[in-house]
Amino acid sequence: MSDQILSRLTEVLEQRKGADPDSSYVANLYHKGLDAILKKIGEEATETVMAAKDGDKEKIVYEVADLWFHTMVLLAREGLSAQQVLAELDRRFGLSGLEEKNQRESG
Repeated sequence: MSDQILSRLTEVLEQRKGADPDSSYVANLYHKGLDAILKKIGEEATETVMAAKDGDKEKIVYEVADLWFHTMVLLAREGLSAQQVLAELDRRFGLSGLEEKNQRESG
C-alpha cells in the first residue's frame, strides 16, 4: 500500500510541473523555485520537532506527512523519485550505521 501511495503522489507531483501556478499549491511551489521548496521543508522539519517535543502523537504523524510531502516535491523537482530513496534504504538494510558511514566516507 505505501508503495502505491508514493507512486500515486509521484505521478501527481510530475503532472503539477506543467500546471498553472494559480491552479495548484504544488505548481505554485515549483514556480517559486528551489528556495521556496527548501523553506517549506525547513518549516515542516521544525514543526515535526516541536510536535515530538510536545509528545503529541497525532500531530507528529501529521507533521511528518507534511515533511515527507514537501521532500517529495523536492525530489520531483530534481528529477528524482521516492523509489530511488527506498532503493537506497534497501541498500543500507542490514548494514550497521557505522558500516554505512564508512562506505560513504571511503567511496
